[in-house]
Amino acid sequence: MTARRVVVTGGAGFLGSHLCERLLAGGASVICMDNFLTGAPANVEHLMGRPRFRLVECDLTGFVHVPGEVDLVLHFASAASPADYLRHPIATLKVGSLGTLHALGLAREKGARFVLASTSEVYGDPLEHPQRETYWGNVNPVGPRSVYDEAKRFSESLTTAYRDSHGVDTGIVRIFNTYGPRMRPYDGRAIPTFIRQALAGEPITVTGDGSQTRSICYVEDTVEGILALADAAFEGPVNIGNPSELSMLRLATTIRDLAGSSSPIRFVARPVDDPAVRRPDTSLAARRLAWRPRVDVDTGLRRTIAWFRRELLEKTRPAS
Repeated sequence: MTARRVVVTGGAGFLGSHLCERLLAGGASVICMDNFLTGAPANVEHLMGRPRFRLVECDLTGFVHVPGEVDLVLHFASAASPADYLRHPIATLKVGSLGTLHALGLAREKGARFVLASTSEVYGDPLEHPQRETYWGNVNPVGPRSVYDEAKRFSESLTTAYRDSHGVDTGIVRIFNTYGPRMRPYDGRAIPTFIRQALAGEPITVTGDGSQTRSICYVEDTVEGILALADAAFEGPVNIGNPSELSMLRLATTIRDLAGSSSPIRFVARPVDDPAVRRPDTSLAARRLAWRPRVDVDTGLRRTIAWFRRELLEKTRPAS
């Protein structure tokens, strides 16, 4: 990383905490902002006390001020799992609109580069497969998932307007199904749910018939892709994800096998507007950022399962 001083909004979340960690390792100073709606101080506890790290409790939908110079603003504040954004619909819409407005204002004030964390959900239930950045998407604007999908689509539009109207140096990254350590066991997403159930010997709940697909990318690869965009003179949008596509049923059985579990599979109702397929075309990232994912699915899942095993064991260990 070439940036010297970086603001990471949502920095105490799953992905944000990994970004903070990687930025510090690269020599940057990091200001981590979070309101802890879905993030937690525990995610960055290991970074506390380092001279180049500062944690600030902050609601981006209000006034945002950072003293001193800033070279880079990484805007990652948002609920990301369906369980969270369905529980906090208005907060999700506000951080995608007002929060993005204030984060862009900070970047403009400081003359900093701005990178927006967008999502594959802007493609909705896609009619193009795999999804390229030129695809406009198939999103239900009044469905239950719209509070997240449309918030991200609006934030992309606002980011583009700030680039075109105010000359802010911006980049947009569309993130596909990132997973890894520090995901919350009960955040409602498939991978932590499957792992938690497999480790507990509970039935693994697969929605629908399990034929719907996702493309999962290990967090280490996602972070490298994001920082490659941050360092590039490129506005995007650019897909960052792993093109290795697998069905939800295959993902569930793979996790069960890697966890050494005998949990049965139980099929449950599929959520409204749940996308049937998801796979990124990452040729633009390879061409413009020289980036491609390196961690294969089994390796990434083994690492994640091992972390969950330690985390869940720690939670159940009696106090001494």
